[in-house]
Amino acid sequence: MKLIRTLGLLLTMCLLSTVASAQDEVAYYGFEPDITTNFLKEGNDYRLGFVRVAVEVMVPDPSYVSVVEHHAPLLRDAFINIFSTATERQVRTMTGRDQLRLKCLERAKELMTQETGNPVIKEVIFTKYIYQ
Repeated sequence: MKLIRTLGLLLTMCLLSTVASAQDEVAYYGFEPDITTNFLKEGNDYRLGFVRVAVEVMVPDPSYVSVVEHHAPLLRDAFINIFSTATERQVRTMTGRDQLRLKCLERAKELMTQETGNPVIKEVIFTKYIYQ
């Protein structure tokens, strides 16, 4: 009898975890082509560096992908603005890179809230990051 209860409990837990994971379904939208822009290198000679970043955003519901796609030019412009005003230290260090990612996330949520009334974007991910 205990074996049957244990199996029933395990089956119930498996079904509940399947339902919970179905509710936590997320989707991704990748900006194409990669974002490439200049940044000002530190020093007296004011040389320009460049950064190339592949950006993807995570949305909490697959139906939001079309909303993000519709507003992609606005979001892309915001990301380019953030990277083009970044310092060399921000571009080159891991801490700075994470600060840039968080700035992109904050700005994207702000813009989507203004446009749709919903922040829509759950996370911003850099899948490729090259600087020179």
